[in-house]
Amino acid sequence: MHELKLKNINMKKIVLIQLILCFGLLVNAQIFQFRGPNRDGKFTDTELLKEWPEAGPDLLLEFEGIGKGFSSAVSDGEYIYVSGMIDTLDYLTCIDFGGNQKWQVAYGESWKKSFPDTRSTPTLEGDRIYAISGIGELVCLNAETGEINWKVNVDRDYHSEWHIWGVSESPLIVDDKVICTPAGNETSVVALDKITGEEVWKTESVGGQRAYASATTYNYNGQQYVLAVTATHLIMLDPSTGEVKTTYKYYEHDKWSDQPGLIWTNVPLSKNNEIFLSMGYDYPAKMLRVKADASALEEVYTDTIFDNHHHGMIELDGFIYGSNWENNRKGNWLCKNWDTGELTYDTTWHTKGALIYADGLLYIYEEQGGNVALVKPDPAGFDVISSFRIEKGAGPHWAHPFINDGKLFLRHGNVLMVYNIKAEV
Repeated sequence: MHELKLKNINMKKIVLIQLILCFGLLVNAQIFQFRGPNRDGKFTDTELLKEWPEAGPDLLLEFEGIGKGFSSAVSDGEYIYVSGMIDTLDYLTCIDFGGNQKWQVAYGESWKKSFPDTRSTPTLEGDRIYAISGIGELVCLNAETGEINWKVNVDRDYHSEWHIWGVSESPLIVDDKVICTPAGNETSVVALDKITGEEVWKTESVGGQRAYASATTYNYNGQQYVLAVTATHLIMLDPSTGEVKTTYKYYEHDKWSDQPGLIWTNVPLSKNNEIFLSMGYDYPAKMLRVKADASALEEVYTDTIFDNHHHGMIELDGFIYGSNWENNRKGNWLCKNWDTGELTYDTTWHTKGALIYADGLLYIYEEQGGNVALVKPDPAGFDVISSFRIEKGAGPHWAHPFINDGKLFLRHGNVLMVYNIKAEV
């Protein structure tokens, strides 16, 4: 009898340990998402090529049939996941590195009005992948099978107020929650349980309609916060409770008096106790400083030149790199001093576009001609090391590049391309 009790106790211990391990995996699995691990455009790959052949790096894979879209591909090194619009639905496609489609699943309704192409980049964690449809359906799918685990129409359920181009947000995972920003009179930001889809919290409404930018995390004074945006406001909140710590009203005049707020697409860029906001269209960029107790944001300086459109910016060694907006088809490449706001260069190279960073170099994908460049991040000047051009696909080249496992992932409309950028060691 005593021996049986010991066996039962040991079995309970084993089950408890297994549950703890499973929970640890759920919480700590690596996340693959829009603009890299921290959504700041910086990827962690090393031992990458420092220059490319004249025709570009070796093309490992070309896949047609992902649907129309401007969203980025993501990959965990085993499979590639990319969203796209086919007919009137948003689809998620899983592709292996042999170029085979493992599955393709419709996960929601597309935005069918102005610029209907899919824009939500999926967020991958372990065996779960999350995406938001063009009308605000937040979906969790099984990454292995494509089966839908749960779906919540956050925009309908939380009475989101749309801007004129639907939804472009990519879901943010923080611990056991998936966070998105429906925005409107009822709430601004909501968090759902990432496993069940049940509501964890919703914030008060701070004002402003749904923007196009994705939320991000921000670590400051030993605390983790979430930075999210509506069409008018920056929000800094506690991800564990949803408590709004402070807000900043970015929209302060009638530049777009015929529209319900700003056309805001960029993830806020942060460093130490400061946050940089920029959104194109000749609207002033702002550098903000966070109070030590996170209770307020104050303006440090205004920048009327570095108005990044929807392509993202990179902070490196106290400088910001990116492109600006002159009109919807034209922009220059710039670098500025983070602390002073002083521009160190303002250079023409084709036109504006997306950029990311890995292993000491910038990767640029300009939006009109599809030219891709490897650029040295030097405040003294815009130094293109190598370049090539994307020939396949249709529409503007708006998808942000993605890097993982020595591979560069580029998407142009219905076509996905994967390049080998790993250096031979």
